[in-house]
Amino acid sequence: MGRIWGAAAVLLWALSSEPEGAGPSPAPPVRNCSAPEHRQFDFWLGDWNVLDPAGKPAGTNLITKELDGCMLQEHWRSADGRQVGTSLNHYDPASATWNQTWVDSTAGFLVLRGAFHGGRMVMTGDKAMPGGGTVANRIAWEKTGPGGAHVRQLWERSQDGGKTWTVVFDGTYVRKP
Repeated sequence: MGRIWGAAAVLLWALSSEPEGAGPSPAPPVRNCSAPEHRQFDFWLGDWNVLDPAGKPAGTNLITKELDGCMLQEHWRSADGRQVGTSLNHYDPASATWNQTWVDSTAGFLVLRGAFHGGRMVMTGDKAMPGGGTVANRIAWEKTGPGGAHVRQLWERSQDGGKTWTVVFDGTYVRKP
């Protein structure tokens, strides 16, 4: 019986060892974000001037693709320079949702989740208020203008559970020349 165990051990060692000098085969690169859903928000990519509804400058926004196309990052600066902010945006295939986390220099913070439907990206999220209660936020982005050359961002807020909505921000993105 001892010879059988010894022979089995030698056989297992021989099968598991690699030829000298040969390392493990390199794994092919993984492209986790190549599905079309990961490209749904690409219409927001670019370097933009952002205008308010009256056509006056509201700020600038640079939207970049990061992490091998797995994330869009927003780089916002208000026209008066008082607010700088960033958001990280990614598609989660497990939940089939888009997710955004926003943080800015005025202590602003939002976590949103949503989806792309009918040519619009719409994300929502509730936020606890310092004095109590919750505010619902809804932000929609859509291509507008001739040939979809502009993007409209409409941010609305509800303090009554979604019965009524108030506009917080309505901006038109115009590509910088």
